[in-house]
Amino acid sequence: MAVGLSAAAVAAALGSAPAQAASTAPAAPADRAHTPAGWRLGDTGVTDVRFRGLAAVDRRTAWVAGSKGTVLRTADGGRTWRNVSPPGAGELEFRDVEAFDGRRAVVLAIGEGEASRTYRTEDGGRTWKETFRNPDPKAFYDCLTFFDSRNGLAMSDPVDGKYRILSTSDGGRSWKVLPNKGMPDALPGEAGFAASGQCLVSNGSRDVWLATGGASRGRVLHSADRGLTWKATDVSIPAGDPARGVFGVAFRDREHGIAVGGDYRAGQPSPQAAAVTGDGGRTWKASAVPPAEYRSGVTWLPHSRSVALAVGPTGTDVTLNAGRSWRKIDGGSYDTVSCTEDFGCWAAGEKGRVARLEF
Repeated sequence: MAVGLSAAAVAAALGSAPAQAASTAPAAPADRAHTPAGWRLGDTGVTDVRFRGLAAVDRRTAWVAGSKGTVLRTADGGRTWRNVSPPGAGELEFRDVEAFDGRRAVVLAIGEGEASRTYRTEDGGRTWKETFRNPDPKAFYDCLTFFDSRNGLAMSDPVDGKYRILSTSDGGRSWKVLPNKGMPDALPGEAGFAASGQCLVSNGSRDVWLATGGASRGRVLHSADRGLTWKATDVSIPAGDPARGVFGVAFRDREHGIAVGGDYRAGQPSPQAAAVTGDGGRTWKASAVPPAEYRSGVTWLPHSRSVALAVGPTGTDVTLNAGRSWRKIDGGSYDTVSCTEDFGCWAAGEKGRVARLEF
């Protein structure tokens, strides 16, 4: 467990939270003001799986999805994990999972053609139903997001020059491809990164953002109508290479967001690895002091206007000023991160690593 982010710093950041939200959030008691916060690793029982998909439900309940068709679920804060992998999915690469509670979840497998699939469970993973299998060999799905328990989207890398958007209105039980008339043309070489389940994220009932890289410049696309029409904006995070660009985004409301990325190749420099927006993604500004290394996942701490975490294979960074500056607080390897309203903050990554933030 790493020392670096104190409960006092978190409590100070929560000072600007709305009174109603603060009243329902766990307090940071004065007598624990100097208690350090850090990731506490749990024992998932696996060491040969990389978890890039993470769905945090609350402080006790979370789902992770990863390589070798693996899905795990905890209901006791990470002390124990249950393997609830879909039968026969051992050859699939799960890169995203969206959970509505401890029983209902949707997972996304990535890959060309039929390798891209979705599965849904309604009984905590005891049984699964395959609800989509990609019939187009040119499509490659990367990420999922849900606006609520019924309405959600999935995104594919460009097909015939435009990103493809898949839509559901029944909680992932069925899917349809949306028309692409409102989608801007993709740049040559542009694609999404299935690195953290955060290349497609939503906030509220209609807003959704899509992060890209691999082309001459990184971009974030925004839709305010559940994926029917989109506008693309350049981001300061460098691209210009298939391994570089924007890997993940997080929004605390429909206006304020953070983007993270860089170059995912080990040992490669990742300057300007974070950017912020205050206008819903119409414009982005580079972080004055960005993370020093590639980061694939990012999340806001609940009930805070200023505190967020970013993770990657080389560690975790924190910002206390809404993404303008960052500092490293942990050296453990994680690919994705998520927080819930009751301060259930989780991270997951390689070698079966899953951790919860402890104060």
